[in-house]
Amino acid sequence: MKIKTISRSSDQYVPVRNTQESSLPRNLNPALHPFERAREYTKALTATKLERMFAQPFVGQLGDGHRDGVYCIAKNFNTTNQVASGSGDGIIKYWNMTSRDESVTFKAHYGMVTGLVVTPTQSRMLSCGDDKYIKLWSVNHEEFDHTFGEDEVYNNKNKGLVKTFLGEHAFKGIDHHHQDDVFVTGGLSIQLWDINRSKHISDLSWGADNINTVKFNKTETNIIASSGSDNSIVLYDIRTNTAIQKVVTSLRTNCLSWNPMEAFNFVSGSDDHNAYLWDMRNLNKSINVYKDHVAGIMDVDFSPTGEELVTGSYDKTIRIFRTREGHSRDIYHTKRMQRIFCVKYTTDARYILSGSDDTNIRIWRANSSERASIKSTRQRNKMEYDNALKERFKHMPEIKRISKHRHVPKVIKKAEEIKRIEINSLKKRQENDRKHSKQGSKPYVPERQKHIRGTAIKEDN
Repeated sequence: MKIKTISRSSDQYVPVRNTQESSLPRNLNPALHPFERAREYTKALTATKLERMFAQPFVGQLGDGHRDGVYCIAKNFNTTNQVASGSGDGIIKYWNMTSRDESVTFKAHYGMVTGLVVTPTQSRMLSCGDDKYIKLWSVNHEEFDHTFGEDEVYNNKNKGLVKTFLGEHAFKGIDHHHQDDVFVTGGLSIQLWDINRSKHISDLSWGADNINTVKFNKTETNIIASSGSDNSIVLYDIRTNTAIQKVVTSLRTNCLSWNPMEAFNFVSGSDDHNAYLWDMRNLNKSINVYKDHVAGIMDVDFSPTGEELVTGSYDKTIRIFRTREGHSRDIYHTKRMQRIFCVKYTTDARYILSGSDDTNIRIWRANSSERASIKSTRQRNKMEYDNALKERFKHMPEIKRISKHRHVPKVIKKAEEIKRIEINSLKKRQENDRKHSKQGSKPYVPERQKHIRGTAIKEDN
């Protein structure tokens, strides 16, 4: 007589350690789980609702802010918790983000601080202003004198000052090379400076009235991008001291930011309410257009991962975009926040800093529902599972509606409606004009080329 028995190795279900849970056998045959998709959809819907319930983007503000509007922020790439800010009354403050207190305050310039950058090679900081001066400051904590009061800052001008450069005109922007002791300034002209010399070593200007922004490429470190008041964006190579290419847009470009992961891509923020992603190898068209703002974009910054970017606008809102998408994934605003002039990601890509003309520097979460607490393995697995479910079912109508819904101020909502009506009317007029014209006489212009007037150097495509 034969008896059939089930034999099973104890290694498959007996835990190795006492703290480990027993592993349960599971049959993955889809025929045995007919309601799996329905269950996962319900879990994805619940996860989306919980994400919106726990969305609290605003973290707090740095210290007591400034006495005047904040017009520039610079981050220290060597640390994750130190940033500098410059205000309209010529004061620079260096902040410790861990305690949210200022480490030191400098009375830097007479008038507005128009440019600020922390040098990547040493513990130094460069600032420029309307008073024609560029100043080099020490941001070494050991050298700070903490006995100064806030009122004494306005009387003692030389605390922490290392070196002063005198220019020929007011400066509007500054940026430092990511490897060498070289920095570039923008104003009436673009000038290249060596930190060890007192005068500029090169003049790179190419037909612009005034230069608003200058930025070094973070990867191809010898490339500079600049935007001017003549609506132009110009690329320069400091190895040959020549311009590479120039593109003229329909409205003025206020800000630029290079993608830290893709050396040839940069983004620009314009007065036409849009931001544009460019490939410096071909400036005849934009790669992407970022819409949704209802006023000019004053500053833009890439995430250190290169996958997202943040924009600050004159309409008093901050928007976060995914690099390959055209509409914002999130919008941040508060009742008290006024026009935003500078936004920056922190170096760990988890927080966003914003400076506005209400004198405050605010800290926001890059992901509004994320928390900084330490999570167990079980919590991390649950979060990853929920994110995978939300990604899988993101096109379902109910989940799409909940995840995209945002409350915005009445002024913004009304401006969006008016703008939508104006754009639709313009499109309808153009379509009627095209319909009653000779065929082919009025071709369609792609959205990514509408804002471009032309390029200076014609290239064969």
